[in-house]
Amino acid sequence: MPNIKSAKKRMRSNAKKSSVNALITTSMRTAIKKFEKECKAENKETASANLNIAIQRIDKAASAGKIHKNKAARLKSRLTKMMNLMK
Repeated sequence: MPNIKSAKKRMRSNAKKSSVNALITTSMRTAIKKFEKECKAENKETASANLNIAIQRIDKAASAGKIHKNKAARLKSRLTKMMNLMK
């Protein structure tokens, strides 16, 4: 446990930031998994709705700097390709 006031504050702010960062990344991963599940089940209507949510979460993570912009583009491309290949 730190004794210096600024180090204590740094610990508090790091805890807040890490919880926000975890929320952004986990919500992105969950949205992607939900979309992939609907694609496997061949539910086109719910899959398209989940695709929009997943793309929003990916963009949010990329704009927040949690994932690289090229990774965001790659993920969105793969998900859109999955949607287009559905029958």
